[in-house]
Amino acid sequence: MSDNNYGTIVKDGLWEQNVVFAQMLALCPTMAVTTSGTNGLGMGLATTAVLVVSNILVSIIRKTVSDQVRIPVFVVLIATLVTIVDLAMNAWVHELYKVLGLFIALIVVNCAILGRAEAYAVKNGVLASAVDGLAMGIGFTGALTLIGLVREFLGSGTLFAQASQLLGPAFAFLEVQVPGYGGALLMILPPGGFAVLGFMLAGKRIIDQKLAARAQAAATPATA
Repeated sequence: MSDNNYGTIVKDGLWEQNVVFAQMLALCPTMAVTTSGTNGLGMGLATTAVLVVSNILVSIIRKTVSDQVRIPVFVVLIATLVTIVDLAMNAWVHELYKVLGLFIALIVVNCAILGRAEAYAVKNGVLASAVDGLAMGIGFTGALTLIGLVREFLGSGTLFAQASQLLGPAFAFLEVQVPGYGGALLMILPPGGFAVLGFMLAGKRIIDQKLAARAQAAATPATA
């Protein structure tokens, strides 16, 4: 892929190669932390930070690290970044940190991060790698937040509960309580997570098929 083809990079990260909905990676944190939109957003932002910085650093050192040791070097690099993010969240968003818990540290074994380092950053320049990491991270964050919002709404009758603890008091307006609806507990339990993910995967598949059919129809010359 050309380093300058940023439109394709962004499209792949957000939709075509979305970490959750297309590549089916990072399903462990996806199922575990998406009991609310706020939790999904927090995990997504933390992962995005690691993705962007790791892609940049891997791209910088790609010509100085030999093939024999590059995977261990990349793992150590990603582990260092995850440790920094873990300590930062513990210091500044401690309430969310207590909810996400172990899954912050497990970002280091997220296949998407090492996968982008190995599949893209090690082969491309710094700017393109940064854009790739940002696009993949935003796509991942969007998937987690969307799943979390659906599960939270159906399971608790709220939207973006405790968002002010993550984003600051200015974002308290995002916190919504649906009057008169107590929620269905099943949706914030693991079966509810799998059900929501399954419906969303089916929806993406339907959209992809319709887009492909529309593109094929547009490419077919009109006949008399």
